[in-house]
Amino acid sequence: MYAVIFTATMNTIDAEYSSTAEKMRALAFTKYGCKDFTSCTEGNNEIAISYWKSKDQIRAWKNDPEHKAAQELGAKKWYKSYKVQVVELLREYESST
Repeated sequence: MYAVIFTATMNTIDAEYSSTAEKMRALAFTKYGCKDFTSCTEGNNEIAISYWKSKDQIRAWKNDPEHKAAQELGAKKWYKSYKVQVVELLREYESST
């Protein structure tokens, strides 16, 4: 299992951003097999973590034409800066009460 960790400092969040983020999230699940996707924003900082079975899925998602267009718009309009990390999940455990 792999995770993609996206962190960003935002310029602005508008209706177009929210709509685009929803579309990209749906695309990740329906077309590329994303297993889970969690994001949150605090102040002007955003973090999103998505989970994948393979690096090939991540690569295909990264290179999707619609996703590439969203990435370009994000770099030009919505983000002051961002970082993407792809990590391999070595262990997982959870607890519920």
